[in-house]
Amino acid sequence: MIRRQQTGGFTLLEILVVVAAISLLAGIVIVALNPNKQLAETRNAQRRVDVNTILNGIYQYAIDAGSLPSSITTTTTEICKTAATCTGLIDLSVLTNSGTYLVGMPVDPTGSSVNGAGYYVNKNTNGRVTVNAPSAEQGASITVTR
Repeated sequence: MIRRQQTGGFTLLEILVVVAAISLLAGIVIVALNPNKQLAETRNAQRRVDVNTILNGIYQYAIDAGSLPSSITTTTTEICKTAATCTGLIDLSVLTNSGTYLVGMPVDPTGSSVNGAGYYVNKNTNGRVTVNAPSAEQGASITVTR
């Protein structure tokens, strides 16, 4: 009779199953621990895209018209939403009317303002335009100047 010795090791399949299970659990725990941070980062990413979109639309208009939209002032003021009452806000409907520059004015992901887009614009004395998102979360500063 041949006697076999039993070994105490694991098979490759067992090791792979354990590693996959640990990876899955770690992923779930990371997401579950701080979903608010993940959502805030997503909203900030959207704000960065929106700020650049607005600034690109302004400069595309300036190239075609030969000047910046006349409604942009040196005072930092909120931009008006598309088809909203623009009293006290910067009306950039020249960018959205024909759909040539912007199809619609981007709105901050939190949508907190009634008539405002949640983004602010101004120009300095040299004609450089700044668009910013003051509602940025987690201490982020989202401002673009060209």
